[in-house]
Amino acid sequence: MSKVLHSASSDKEKSKIALKLVVGAIGVVYGDIGTSPLYAFREAFHGNNAIEVQTQNVFGVLSIIFWIITFVVTVKYLTFVMRADNGGEGGILALLAILGLKNKSGKKNAFFLIAIGLFGSALLYGDGVITPAISVLSAVEGLEVVAPQLHHFIVPITIAILIPLFIVQKHGTAKMGMLFGPVTLIWFFVLFVAGVASVSQTPEILLSLNPVYAYQFLLEHGSTVLPVLSMIFLVITGTEALYSDMGHFGVKPIKKGWYYIVLPSLIMNYLGQGALLLRNPEASTNPFFNLFPHWMLIPAIILASMATIIASQALISASFSLTHQAVQLGYLPRFTIEHTSEEMAGQIYIPEVNTFLMIACITLVLIFQSSGNLADAYGMAVICTMMITSLLFYNVAREHLKWGKFKAGLLLIFFLSIEIPFFAANIMKLLHGAWIPLLIASLIYLIMIAWKTGRKRLYDDYHSKVISMTDFLADIAKIKPVRIKGSAVFMTSNIRGVPLLLLHNLTHNHVLHEQVILLSIITEEIPRVDDSERYFIKKLRHGFYRIIAHYGYMEDPNIPKLIESLAYEADIMHIDVHTTTFFLGREALLLKKRGGFLYFKLRIFTFLNRNMLDATRYFKLPPDRVIEIGRQVII
Repeated sequence: MSKVLHSASSDKEKSKIALKLVVGAIGVVYGDIGTSPLYAFREAFHGNNAIEVQTQNVFGVLSIIFWIITFVVTVKYLTFVMRADNGGEGGILALLAILGLKNKSGKKNAFFLIAIGLFGSALLYGDGVITPAISVLSAVEGLEVVAPQLHHFIVPITIAILIPLFIVQKHGTAKMGMLFGPVTLIWFFVLFVAGVASVSQTPEILLSLNPVYAYQFLLEHGSTVLPVLSMIFLVITGTEALYSDMGHFGVKPIKKGWYYIVLPSLIMNYLGQGALLLRNPEASTNPFFNLFPHWMLIPAIILASMATIIASQALISASFSLTHQAVQLGYLPRFTIEHTSEEMAGQIYIPEVNTFLMIACITLVLIFQSSGNLADAYGMAVICTMMITSLLFYNVAREHLKWGKFKAGLLLIFFLSIEIPFFAANIMKLLHGAWIPLLIASLIYLIMIAWKTGRKRLYDDYHSKVISMTDFLADIAKIKPVRIKGSAVFMTSNIRGVPLLLLHNLTHNHVLHEQVILLSIITEEIPRVDDSERYFIKKLRHGFYRIIAHYGYMEDPNIPKLIESLAYEADIMHIDVHTTTFFLGREALLLKKRGGFLYFKLRIFTFLNRNMLDATRYFKLPPDRVIEIGRQVII
């Protein structure tokens, strides 16, 4: 009997956890796509490239919306792409990490895959700048429905919301996250109810789900349909978050949230807006807020503002996570990474990235002034990211999931046949603002490749001067330098030879600590490394030890914590982080005079190297126990 009760209690606990994950996924994963009804449908009939409000057009647009959501979100991401995970983590960098394991075997198109993968990651920053701006603007614009004379206050109110949003980032989103799910759940409930209320008045709008109306709409408008398609595409912005946030919630909660809550709410609200236009074409100025009776407008605007803040928060947090991963994988210099939650490892804050996003976001609001104008800049980063995901997934399906060339190729053709027309549609907005996310992504990409190029130059220079550990230890036995009490840790990327730091120290000071640890940090292309595989120790002669510590790209190296764990190793005696001396290297870079793009990349690298976060803070070392040894390097 007790076993039955225990089993029932265990099932209840599992159900509660599963429910919390579903609610959490709705709050974080679906925030962006969930606020698209505020502006996406409106732009087709009231934007800069609006079409006439008539039955065939409304039916055609709604049909495209339904089927594009079905094909891209339900079929592509939820059914196929989410099968590819790297230790439970998703996103473009996860795909790149999976392929990275294969690329080491000499894959011919490795350079191309890495290049598009990095650019796809960089595109997230462009999306992260535009999403808060357009989302909050579109919510605040609801005030114009209440009182048109408030038009001049839209931009100041939007900025007044955005500034605190970025300022509170330093306090972390752990506590705010507790509210994300419930508030977004209410938001989707309101979307659904508002849609049902409108559809019940014009039930024939349900016929628009027939794909024939989409086909007829495309056929009738021909090439002139591209501007409208670029606006319709806005209904699936935020879809990449389904895959990127897979590691936070798991596949099942994300799928349940979509099928049971998000999908019905979105489709019903879009149908409701279409039904409203059939009854009242003049409502196209803002069909979303016109769904509500006048007495409900203020509560709807407040709820919409909260929902857009949540959607913005998701993109800001994603930018922090992406930066963290890129730093660990060696594609960006060190940043100040602050963990804001002891319980949730993914809750981090990067002040440099936060400041960049805030300045860029507010600048966009001041330049574009309205969500309608900003819609011209939105979508390009999203469609490029989707196409890159399709190409990377094709390679992962072939090599990691072991699909045949025909099966994987057929799926790629299906994905691209949907995405290429939307890419062409967004290209038409290039001169009207779509260049902005591409410019931001290009700058981030340039920084990534410049950093990687510079680090490779340093690595080659360093290893060209390394001497054998065997020869060095033999010389130590002959020379017998003075040994002082205590332990010394030499941080080095070289896992075989003698660190130059050690040679410089011995040459200038003529002494060695009685216990010398050569410590190398290696970032693996998996999210996290099990503690049992955290480090490898090799005992050398004459009091020397080589330690290789492994971390995942979602982890931060914490050297003091590592040293404390080493204190329990029987072969290493008398090691104490408070008495250990840490030796770090600092390079003064000198550039050779040369022309071309390589010189330009190395100029960027030297600037970044000079201004990045110092290693003492990054590795969390006690400042009073650190000795830095500099050297000049010509690159």
